[in-house]
Amino acid sequence: MNIRSAGARLVNNHFHALTHKNYRYFWFGQCVSLIGTWMQNIGQSWLVLTLTGSPFLLGLVGTIQFLPITCFSLFAGALIDKFPKKNILLVTQSISMVLALTLAVLVFTDTIKYGYVLTVAFLLGLSNTIDMPTRQSFNIEIVGKEDLMNAIALNSTTFNLARIIGPSIGAVMMAYLGAGWCFLLNGLSFIAVIYGLTRIQAVPYVRQKKKDVGILKEIKDGIQYIARDRLLAQTLLLVTIIGTLAYNFNVLIPVFTRDVLHLDEKAYGMLMSCLGVGSLAGALTMSFRSKRGPKLAQTIICSVVIACFLFLNGLTGSVYLLGLSLAATGFANILFSTNSNSLLQMHAKDEYRSRVMSVYSLVFAGSTPVGNLLMGFMAGTFGADGAYLWSGVLCLIPCLLIIIAFRFKKTAAAQPESAGS
Repeated sequence: MNIRSAGARLVNNHFHALTHKNYRYFWFGQCVSLIGTWMQNIGQSWLVLTLTGSPFLLGLVGTIQFLPITCFSLFAGALIDKFPKKNILLVTQSISMVLALTLAVLVFTDTIKYGYVLTVAFLLGLSNTIDMPTRQSFNIEIVGKEDLMNAIALNSTTFNLARIIGPSIGAVMMAYLGAGWCFLLNGLSFIAVIYGLTRIQAVPYVRQKKKDVGILKEIKDGIQYIARDRLLAQTLLLVTIIGTLAYNFNVLIPVFTRDVLHLDEKAYGMLMSCLGVGSLAGALTMSFRSKRGPKLAQTIICSVVIACFLFLNGLTGSVYLLGLSLAATGFANILFSTNSNSLLQMHAKDEYRSRVMSVYSLVFAGSTPVGNLLMGFMAGTFGADGAYLWSGVLCLIPCLLIIIAFRFKKTAAAQPESAGS
């Protein structure tokens, strides 16, 4: 009885989003599915590196996978509020399941080619273009504003726990059974999230269609709304820099493992798990402090810290030191992304939220093609350690310039008020 009451207190105090029945269905489904997703991620990266031996071609896969998000996120944001988000997610998750099983069949039948991996990555990117902003906007429908930050933190906890478990299982699977099992188990894992979605009963927010207002006008209206709001604009600019230059682990870590540390896929899986451990710690930290709400200052500080850790990653020549550095990087990354995500969703008006989150998806994930291609090129030219050094420098300078520019803008805006008083 005491254990049960202690568990109830823990949920109510620190994981209060789980008190919502609809969210529990969604969350438990994600717990299973995301482990499979990370197994596929690690399997796909090592498979491409095995097929081609080229860091650039590995980076190109990431570019192709996230290119649809870059091209079509803004259109997705203007569309998804016009349909029930639960129905959209059922479609996108089913597509992702079919694509994972397709990769598994290609590997098991020994017909896999680099071009097939590119094709599947592109189709998955198309599905994710709709899926990502839909999932972001769906949270508020199933938990409300009060528990939104806690839900986002719990999502990050799940994502990063899966980042620890998934690569560990995936590395063993690849070493003893082959990469095909990573894709097969990922495909089967989608059954859990699809089942959870079918159980959710929530009142959907569907934006009323305005007569004589085209989709391009709605996109323009959303961008203008963001540009007029200093908090939204500064947050999204920082997310653009971090999203482009800091989240290229799928390219740099396998190359660093093979070419700098001269180790195998087991070490690669361990390093990805270290990144996940740090990220999980960051997610739990955000969950425990979620009642305080998101703060712009935290987004600003974390952007600078992340840039410094990227530079440090390039200086490490030991697998153990790199593991520690990646754990610290993961911790800062999750503090940054969870705080920024919550800040945008809670600050945006209801009628603009999906469009704001589509821009977030664009600059956070849609910038990945540029980052993957750039880091793949740098890893091929300067080595993975050199690429990390450059990413730290290229991340730090624009972040500092953005922070200074908005600080100056705030000061300039305050001066007329002071003069008037």
